[in-house]
Amino acid sequence: MREIAFIKQNKEKWLEFELAIFGKAKKNPDELANLYIQMMNDLSYAQTYYPKSKTVIYLNHLASQIYQKIYKTKRTEKNRIVEFFLTEIPLLVYEYKRYLLYSFILFVATVAIGVVSAKYDPNFVRLILGDEYVNMTLENIKKGNPMAVYGSGSNWGSFIAITMNNLYVGAKCYFFGIFAGIGTFFIFLNNCIMLGSFQYFFYEEGVFWKSVRGIWIHGSMEIFAIVIETAAGFILGASMLFPKTFSRLNSFKIGFKNSFKIFLSTFPFTISAGFLEGFITRYSIDMPNWLSSFIILLTLGIISFYYLIYPFIVNKKVQQLSAKLN
Repeated sequence: MREIAFIKQNKEKWLEFELAIFGKAKKNPDELANLYIQMMNDLSYAQTYYPKSKTVIYLNHLASQIYQKIYKTKRTEKNRIVEFFLTEIPLLVYEYKRYLLYSFILFVATVAIGVVSAKYDPNFVRLILGDEYVNMTLENIKKGNPMAVYGSGSNWGSFIAITMNNLYVGAKCYFFGIFAGIGTFFIFLNNCIMLGSFQYFFYEEGVFWKSVRGIWIHGSMEIFAIVIETAAGFILGASMLFPKTFSRLNSFKIGFKNSFKIFLSTFPFTISAGFLEGFITRYSIDMPNWLSSFIILLTLGIISFYYLIYPFIVNKKVQQLSAKLN
């Protein structure tokens, strides 16, 4: 069957799916489950005969939305918050995985810009970080504790202030995506260039490893979370720019709902990063190398697994479940 005939034959059914997704046509869980099975059949057929077609992308999106609808309406004894993090978010991350890829590519590129700029322009670090911070850090390096700034203030005071600031930065990265993703790009660009120049500054002063041992105890989760929040901002912007087969308004509704959930999923990691920065980082100078390295690798491993590996595991389970239903 030609693709155009396949689309024509199933167009009305797919429109019914869309109405169910947007709540314009009330469906009980059993009806939604039946729709999901039909959608998976159509998706399987399209993947076989039109593997590179936009139809596959469209059907995959609808199938994912219907699955979430079933998940939200079915009776369950499990904790809703647990299911949100263990099932719903991984499926969304898998669906929008290309936006995570874009964010990581942008992260590497813009951090590199910060490094190169700091290397070839002696005044760049002061321009980005400010004279006061640079002078204070140089003084701390002379005293043998380049991470002394993290020891100022009380543990709880630092934890609360740092966490609130990180949540604010993450919120800006996400919500500025409403400006067609351009706002997100510039917020992220500024933070990444700052990070690159910041790390090169310590490298130039000969205390790079000491800075890594301190900064990345909390930075692994903090920076990774910002990358995810940036991806969510790009999803929000793309929902307005590229509505596909949906109306622009409906596309925005879907994009906002899904991207906002991904944005919310970063909160536990951002709060954990704030806790580590307030309570652990200040003691990094006295830590044995193995301990600081262990904390860095552990925190990086946890958040990397959740956003980069676990979504594929959950998606595979869903595909296996749908295959059994068929």
